[in-house]
Amino acid sequence: MSQYTVIFNPLANNSKGENGARRLTSIMKDDVLEFVDITSIPDYRSFFASYPDDAGFILTGGDGTINRFVNDVEAAGASLPSRLYYFPSGSGNDFFRDIGGDPDGPPVDMAPYLRELPTVEVDGVRRKFINGIGYGIDGYCCEEGDRLRKISDRPIDYTAIAIKGLLFRFKPSDGVITVDGRSYPLKKIWLAPTMNGRYFGGGMMPTPDQDRLDPERRLSVMSFYDMGKLRTLIRFPKLFTGEHKYFKSNCLILKGLDITVEFDDPCALQIDGETVPGVRQCRCRSSRCAD
Repeated sequence: MSQYTVIFNPLANNSKGENGARRLTSIMKDDVLEFVDITSIPDYRSFFASYPDDAGFILTGGDGTINRFVNDVEAAGASLPSRLYYFPSGSGNDFFRDIGGDPDGPPVDMAPYLRELPTVEVDGVRRKFINGIGYGIDGYCCEEGDRLRKISDRPIDYTAIAIKGLLFRFKPSDGVITVDGRSYPLKKIWLAPTMNGRYFGGGMMPTPDQDRLDPERRLSVMSFYDMGKLRTLIRFPKLFTGEHKYFKSNCLILKGLDITVEFDDPCALQIDGETVPGVRQCRCRSSRCAD
């Protein structure tokens, strides 16, 4: 029998995060579980100091929960626990999908995945990210989803938002992608995510060959560009299978350590599902990239 502190996010999965976390009681029947609301933790340094050094913690929530947890722990000047595990209770759970986790299995060890996280810098603020940075229509979808969530408690249909955006509301922008000092000017960029893992957006796979445990810790950037609305709409579903990479004339995928994406017109982006509006440029750097 072992004892674990379960740090859950009640706001995850449309405020069903605690219910998802409580599933652990049936999965870990032989263990003692203490449940702690993540929103009740004022300071991670003092929080972790109140436990033995070898205490076990289980983080539950979605990709945004992992992102906020990692960045908040660092901001507090604390260190991540040596025994830190993860159990999915979010809506997209792209991190868990990427590592091939079993949603009905025990929590997974987070240590291999948090050792060397990349960073993104937007408007002078740098933070770590888990899965990827969605820039373009993906950021637009997150921004629109946030707006709808404020006026309704109905589940957000991001696929419908994307289709409406492609047809009517989202306007692609010209821009430049720079990878390790080499620039690629592109026209009509619909999507330009920079990825640490393969998945974002609840199952989209913009960079099907990306490996978050790449020994060189390279990142991948992908762009859908220079297409009209109809062709983009037809090809968009291929993002869920990875087949979009075969459209060489309108899809660019590159790998590198230092990646900057710049749009001529401001656009929302998302960082592991968290929206940042009105962005013209973002820079993503591998942990192996020297400042």
